[in-house]
Amino acid sequence: MHVFVCTNERETSNPRGCCGTKRSLEIMTELKRRARDSGLSDVRVNKSGCLDRCENGPACVIYPEGIWYTLPDDTSGLSQIISHIKGGSPSNEHLMGE
Repeated sequence: MHVFVCTNERETSNPRGCCGTKRSLEIMTELKRRARDSGLSDVRVNKSGCLDRCENGPACVIYPEGIWYTLPDDTSGLSQIISHIKGGSPSNEHLMGE
């Protein structure tokens, strides 16, 4: 399983915004730490370039499922996503709308 987190940065004048200014790198680092601490050795949590959904970000996509999340800024929300990665149901609260 791969978890890609957008860390793209755009100019501040861009109306779409960017995931980088929404603390995506810090959130990805915490998500990676939690995955490791949960014993998920077969899961890769990586930063990515633009996933083309920055206006809904910080954006995250989980493969091979193709589940898209808007990552939460709080640690309790990350726990719900870790639960999904461990084989649970997707976190409906954090699913990214189309």
